[in-house]
Amino acid sequence: MCDVLIVGGGAAGMMAAVAASSLGRKVTLLEKNEKLGKKIYITGKGRCNFTNASPIEEAQRAVVSNAKFLYSAFYAFSNEAVMDFFEQAGMPYQIERGNRVFPASGHASDVIRALERRMREQGVEIRLNCAVKELLLDDGIVCGVRLESGERIACANVILATGGCSYPLTGSTGDGYRLAKKAGHHVTPRRPALVPLVAEEPYITAMQGLSLKNVRLRLYRDKDRIYDGFGEMMFTHFGVTGPLVLTASSYAGRFLPGHLRASIDLKPALSEEKINERLLREFREHPKNRIKTVYRNLLPFKMTDVMIELTQTDPQKEVSGVTKAERQRMAAFLKDFPFTVTDSRGFSEAVVTQGGVDVREVDPSTMESKRVRGLYFAGELLDLDALTGGFNLQIAWSTGYLAGINIR
Repeated sequence: MCDVLIVGGGAAGMMAAVAASSLGRKVTLLEKNEKLGKKIYITGKGRCNFTNASPIEEAQRAVVSNAKFLYSAFYAFSNEAVMDFFEQAGMPYQIERGNRVFPASGHASDVIRALERRMREQGVEIRLNCAVKELLLDDGIVCGVRLESGERIACANVILATGGCSYPLTGSTGDGYRLAKKAGHHVTPRRPALVPLVAEEPYITAMQGLSLKNVRLRLYRDKDRIYDGFGEMMFTHFGVTGPLVLTASSYAGRFLPGHLRASIDLKPALSEEKINERLLREFREHPKNRIKTVYRNLLPFKMTDVMIELTQTDPQKEVSGVTKAERQRMAAFLKDFPFTVTDSRGFSEAVVTQGGVDVREVDPSTMESKRVRGLYFAGELLDLDALTGGFNLQIAWSTGYLAGINIR
């Protein structure tokens, strides 16, 4: 018998174990993998951007789904508290561009070691290779779990922190959704988020490897604009990726698969009128230049032939012979480079899961189920997701901590 069983040894589960055991609770952590924190190892390209140092209000604004639900959690265990926790647990950190916070060593494994060290110091029992088959309930109250092995473990509280569906090779295979549903909870539709996007046009994949900086990306569903952002992106063998695209995917996912019109503003600092004036001036100063030369002065090399094809201009034509309509078309495509998004790359490449356990059925001040007494939720299992920059791990730390300190 223990005070609390925590199902899932990822970020939220480990923080819940630390929080509960710090209050003297008898805690057992169950992890179905052979080691803890498998997903943490691969976050931030193995460096683990574990939170963001911006004001907590900015973290709130970075949440895409159900931001208001996180108010209590974020203030109970803020980003500053997270940074203090890891520093005191023997892991110095450094703040980088965009206020992203990383272990000073640059190794994600340090995050896991800090949490393991604290759990062992506080007497948490860690059981690996333990998959939970079902929750044991008695008249709407949690009384334990049954493992895949058939073993039953009695407890007064259970915290489900099994993660979502993203990166399934790390063990995030949706087990928690099944357990939550069987306990009577509604689970909202799950979609991959912070994920690369698939493009329809061959000319997009022809530019594979090309990176664009300081561009504006917009996505439209019919006439409705669903995303408008500024940053960096890259063309790939399937479509587009990069920070700007990953952010866009969190808003586009609900419409995919489908057909979304995408537009890249290649010169966001200039209006179409200013670009027209610049082209006209260049044409006057260098009347013998050919169209291809003009494009090479304006665009990355890999984009030149694509733009010539789209604008239907003769690459060998001297600019002195370019008509006003041709010049305006060139300017228009620099401000609106079009392509079509048809799908995402799915959960195997998604950073997080959008959707999950309906937060309306969870108490935001304790993370306890409103349907089953003694059942708590934390982390990606909940219908919570945020933009890149350390905000999703902040959700895991905050909800895990709040669940851990509120068990009875």
